[in-house]
Amino acid sequence: MTFDPLARFGEVAQFTLTSTDMTDGAPLQAAQYAAGSGGEDRSPELSWTGFPSGTKSFAVTMYDPDAPTGSGFWHWAVYNLPASVISLAAGAGAEASPLLPPEARTLPNETRQRSFQGAGPPPGTGTHRYQFIVHALDVESLQLDPEATPAVLGFNAHFHTLGRAVLEATGVAGGAAT
Repeated sequence: MTFDPLARFGEVAQFTLTSTDMTDGAPLQAAQYAAGSGGEDRSPELSWTGFPSGTKSFAVTMYDPDAPTGSGFWHWAVYNLPASVISLAAGAGAEASPLLPPEARTLPNETRQRSFQGAGPPPGTGTHRYQFIVHALDVESLQLDPEATPAVLGFNAHFHTLGRAVLEATGVAGGAAT
């Protein structure tokens, strides 16, 4: 059975998420760490297959449930990806990236940047899990306030999710240097 961190909100079809830049359950590469942690803030290549028929759009998020905040840390949130988009190139998470289709929208992350923010676990907080999730939605677009948070995206996507795919990588303080 595929790991689904959102299963408690209701079972949905699972599909496959892969990456040429990371492996499920393995440490992130240096490029996926934050610039302030010795990385490049470069979003990984992501590809997905086997999503449910009836999918009209996708949303992609990266979340760290282990951040020492009490509420986790959202690193990236992109939505309104057309159903014809079944992969994102490495670096698609850059601000105003031309690698995203024009319909796609990127919400501000926890640091209020409209871009992918790489991992940056603080020293002494152990190993963090970074959950990359692709949500297959039954609507062509979600109408969200452009200043909404990724949590608001998750709330709205919940009511339109046909399926999801999860890839979880790990990171530790100083991990970009290893």
